[in-house]
Amino acid sequence: MDISIVIPVYNEVEALPGLYRGLVDTLDRLPQNAEIIFADDGSIDGSGAVLDGFAAQDIRVRVLHLSRNFGQTAALMAAIQNSTGEIVVAMDADGQNDPADIPRLVARLDDGFDVVSGWRVAREDAAPTRRLPSIAANWLISRLLHVRLHDYGCTLKAYRREVVEDVRLYGEMHRFIPIYAAWQGANVTELPVAHHPRRFGRSKYGLGRVARVVLDLFILCFIDRAFDRPMQFFGKLGLGCLFLAAASFAWALILKLGSEVSLIQTPLPLLAATIGLSGILFLLLGIIAEVQARIYFEARGRPPYKVRRVVQHEAVPRLRLARQRW
Repeated sequence: MDISIVIPVYNEVEALPGLYRGLVDTLDRLPQNAEIIFADDGSIDGSGAVLDGFAAQDIRVRVLHLSRNFGQTAALMAAIQNSTGEIVVAMDADGQNDPADIPRLVARLDDGFDVVSGWRVAREDAAPTRRLPSIAANWLISRLLHVRLHDYGCTLKAYRREVVEDVRLYGEMHRFIPIYAAWQGANVTELPVAHHPRRFGRSKYGLGRVARVVLDLFILCFIDRAFDRPMQFFGKLGLGCLFLAAASFAWALILKLGSEVSLIQTPLPLLAATIGLSGILFLLLGIIAEVQARIYFEARGRPPYKVRRVVQHEAVPRLRLARQRW
């Protein structure tokens, strides 16, 4: 299979017929063969029956019915893992993404890129609750994780299969797939795409998701900076706390010896003890995390690096390298 279109669905019964027609019109014009994978994420509005109708009349359609509502990220991962295309295109089911953009995304991959992320230049969303938080989040993510994209929240993205086949997603992590790919050396770019106003149903997004995205961002920052060397991360925090504890206690001694201020008259000794204990806990946490990281890498049976290609003289016998995935 050349292309897999993967679409998580949750209570979008009215938007699905228009989305399917757009997909059929687009895929019929593509020179590559394609499949459509819908992941019904526990819909209760009849979306599942509509999707089953698509599958009954179109051999290219496959529907996954999840046992309950697991969330968009889990549904998207289920669709990706049950797809077979060399190129995976993800999109939303609410009708705001345009299937007509799919050929442009796929063509951009042919320019040597591994991930092409959609950029909703002209968003058709309410500014206070959707656009402004999105602008702030995109700026913060780009600054902290060093992958410069204007629109992480756009689900419409095209990936080469090797980029996403081993990715495990949790929480709200689906928007961060380009970051995972970039960390493994993938070439990531973005492409302006159309964005239509929502005509049916109501948005599943809101200000309530901001906190979840921020917490996931903290996790990614840790993975970026310390996942394979956690002792360096927690150890620095621990040593910093111990230094502050020593400085606080030293200042308390200076006050006692120089100004005759009793140790019970200043909070500095208690502060030093609290910060010092925190430093020791950080060091112990670093040791535990270091052991866990080593167990993780050894259990996977893969090194914490990826060899893209090997160049050597023709006279040298070629080494048999184990296949390494992204």
